[in-house]
Amino acid sequence: MNREGGALKRSLNTVTLNSQLVVTGGGLSGVCCAITAARLGMQVVLIQDRPVLGGNSSSEVRLWVLGATSHMGNNNRWAREGGVIDELLVENMHRNPEGNPLIFDTIILEKVSLEKNITLMLNTAVYDVQKKDESTITGITAFCSQNSTLYQVNANLFCDASGDGIIGFLAGAAFRMGAEAKDEFDEKFAPSHAYGELLGHSLYFYTKDTGKPVKFVPPAFALSDITQIPRFKSFNTKDQGCRLWWIEYGGRLDTVHETEKIKWELWKVVYGVWNYIKNSGEFPESANLTLEWVGHIPGKRESRRFEGDYMLRQQDIVNQKEFKDAVSFGGWSIDLHPADGVFSELPGCNQWHSKGVYQIPYRCLYSRNIKNLFLAGRIISSSHVAFGSTRVMATSATTGQVAAVAAKICTDLSLHPAELVTEGKLKLLQQQLLKTGQYIPGVLGDDEHDLVKQAIVTASSELSLEEIPADDNSEILMHGAAQMLPMKLGQFPQIELSNVIALEDTELEVTLRKSSKCYNHTPDVDIQKLSIRLSKGTSNVLLKFDHEVDHAGYYFICLHKNEKIKISYSAHRFSGILSVFNKTNPAVSNYGAQKPEGDIGMDAFEFWCPERRPAGKNIAMKIKPGLKLFQAKNISNGWNRPVSQPNAWIATLEDKDPHLEINWKAPQQISSVQITFDTDYDHPMETVLQGHPETDMPFCVKEYRVKDDKGNILVEVKNNHLSRNIHCFEKPINTNKLKIEVSHPSGKIPAAIFEVRCY
Repeated sequence: MNREGGALKRSLNTVTLNSQLVVTGGGLSGVCCAITAARLGMQVVLIQDRPVLGGNSSSEVRLWVLGATSHMGNNNRWAREGGVIDELLVENMHRNPEGNPLIFDTIILEKVSLEKNITLMLNTAVYDVQKKDESTITGITAFCSQNSTLYQVNANLFCDASGDGIIGFLAGAAFRMGAEAKDEFDEKFAPSHAYGELLGHSLYFYTKDTGKPVKFVPPAFALSDITQIPRFKSFNTKDQGCRLWWIEYGGRLDTVHETEKIKWELWKVVYGVWNYIKNSGEFPESANLTLEWVGHIPGKRESRRFEGDYMLRQQDIVNQKEFKDAVSFGGWSIDLHPADGVFSELPGCNQWHSKGVYQIPYRCLYSRNIKNLFLAGRIISSSHVAFGSTRVMATSATTGQVAAVAAKICTDLSLHPAELVTEGKLKLLQQQLLKTGQYIPGVLGDDEHDLVKQAIVTASSELSLEEIPADDNSEILMHGAAQMLPMKLGQFPQIELSNVIALEDTELEVTLRKSSKCYNHTPDVDIQKLSIRLSKGTSNVLLKFDHEVDHAGYYFICLHKNEKIKISYSAHRFSGILSVFNKTNPAVSNYGAQKPEGDIGMDAFEFWCPERRPAGKNIAMKIKPGLKLFQAKNISNGWNRPVSQPNAWIATLEDKDPHLEINWKAPQQISSVQITFDTDYDHPMETVLQGHPETDMPFCVKEYRVKDDKGNILVEVKNNHLSRNIHCFEKPINTNKLKIEVSHPSGKIPAAIFEVRCY
């Protein structure tokens, strides 16, 4: 107790913690930062002001996790984010394909609780910052409402992943709110003058069928006149949860300090909408429905954006600018919303896609004026327009992983975040990130400590793709369909389409296409067009393209829409081989082609996207000569996913004992083995609402063994479903050979491995 003005005053219980890294914000960016740092051996305090982890993906908000894959609705192939966020998504798919947000809560919490180097503080809000000078934070003060305890947490490094940037704000870090004027960064999609309008908050609801009539009496605060919502006729009894993302409000308000006001307005809308559905008479099918859940905190899109040494901008995304300090990537559309949200006459969003994924530079991920503060999540350094893409959760999560790896290097070398640039440590940062599973477009894995780089790698067999065999499955060519095939330098092979059925005499139009950038998957370059006369009946169709491949990359054999033709498909699937279709996906503003109106700095192109399984089978064909691109040496080529090539070793299905052998000239001391399998980086793995047909990805090797040169079994796994498998040995293994024995995932999918590392 102490005494103020003669009166006794009690003090709160106070706990002091000392750590190496303080992470504020328990959304996915903060979680991925904390887990990564802890696994690297750092002592981490993770502070979250809510009772659950996950932020907008948690059961409190229930927004599905998305990033560069964009619901499989853009041309970003194999673009799902890597590292810890991939681990969370793959695990959620394994346990929770139905998309129950409560289960996803437990997965995130489990992953954090398993890391002994993390001190987790839930229900704890930061409200003060201590500094030793103008540019250096020394500690933060936080309060936990559940145990009525004050926490003083001290550290050398801090990562602000709090969404609103509470540490950055209190510390005096430079930030912005609202859109920049067009002329500041020469962004053609920006407004002509700077303004304070923002993307708003959203709040969702879930319903359930009780099996008997249920009445609904609206609360007094419910919106009484539903026609105030211009899109009120869009409401129905089937959409719920984040499919109602457009129930949005707050873009003209202060989205930090007026969040409670915004929440109340959204509650009015939600309960008004439900009153309209239940009591207007327009929805008799709602008779047995009741509200199961309504959000209590809104999902927030935009507030403060902090300034780093570089601010990402529109042109960087559209032009896919290459940065020397690339550490992460994005691929969601530039997705901006009207400031009036649900009350606007305008469409709920305005999405513009780029032709491929784009790099995010490290200089966007630390404060330019607070020298020991990392930025992660939606507060990273970007313009308002670029933020329209970078803000989504899977992209945000990867920036948290960057902050963690950078923090470890800074700690080991006694550097501040910006000094990784000036001291020439960027390659070290990039290579350490790749080692943790991060994917960085354009950055090759080149870890000098990886022993596999020094080995000779052989395999029991190597696939030569000569045929995608036809099944008893044919479909009318209702939309354009294309087979993506990887090509190396040389003459383009001869293609024979199997069992093409002409319902009457007609012509099949075929175009060979490729991407203008070899690492993209947008077929924007026409190479050769063929028009082939078909007589009624079934035939094999020979395609001869007079083309010399001058850059290795993916080519598209595009079969144009013709409802008089049926194409045969195959249930055989191969890592890095994919069919795509020129259909539409209105959920991400994909209407078959992107056609910008006016000069807004966006590209025009067609969308050719895969279909979700069990659809989207490969087009049946024969390839002569066969594609010999699946060699054992691919496991150490520096890429661990398909980019311009499959980058995988694939065995033949006829191989009954598929295995790799990694041989060294002399015995090696091996402490750990890391193997990367194919969990289909093209599948977006939405965490809620979107049901998925599988719990485990069909390409993923489930059973494998690792043996030493004497045949001793070092590792045996029988139920794998993860992308990355890391095995650490209690004592280093002395051997001049590792043998990795794998099983085929199925009778129609051969075993594949993307990468093997040994340390």
